[in-house]
Amino acid sequence: MTKLRILLADDHETVREGLKAILNVQSDMEVVGAVPDGRGAVDQSMSLHPDIVVLDVSMPDLNGLRVTEALRECCPNVKVLMLTRHGDDGFVQQLMRAGACGYVLKQSRATELLSAIRAVAAGGTYLDPAVAGRVVADYKRRAAPQFAGPSLSGREEEILRLVAWGYSNKEIAAQLDLSVKTIETHKINATHKAGLRNRTDIVRYALLQGWLKDL
Repeated sequence: MTKLRILLADDHETVREGLKAILNVQSDMEVVGAVPDGRGAVDQSMSLHPDIVVLDVSMPDLNGLRVTEALRECCPNVKVLMLTRHGDDGFVQQLMRAGACGYVLKQSRATELLSAIRAVAAGGTYLDPAVAGRVVADYKRRAAPQFAGPSLSGREEEILRLVAWGYSNKEIAAQLDLSVKTIETHKINATHKAGLRNRTDIVRYALLQGWLKDL
């Protein structure tokens, strides 16, 4: 079995060592590196080419947001999973917009982190249930009318669901045996109908529809 290569980035040594102990006993995971700051997370990602970076939000040198933005540019194939004590919805929105694929609270059980890693590795998007509940509630309160447009076609819904799960246009095209241009057209039509402007909106919409529960 090919193991998931994971890089840890957290400025607390006890946290890094604890995570290494948890992840390295999993049959499908391997910690290939652990760094105490944001700059090291970027440098080691470029050197080690991990599948997933488990990243804290608050770190020296570069914070989690800046690291996520940097990795999107220099290592687009690396998936970022945030592991933090910050449960504020504002952090979630900023980080997902920057390119993070998942968000887990340090207060959660270890099984939550393991589920998140596997979901993100499979191309999905994962939000800690404690965070997801508030995001959905907040979105229903503030932005639900935005999604009151025409209903999506079956194909549009299928493509939007895959986008929310983290698949690229090219990957969706291969999966559905369609051209990338066709995928892009359906995606544009779907986001226009639903009033969605960016990936964060798509993930929120997917949460409201219950699509992320299928992961």
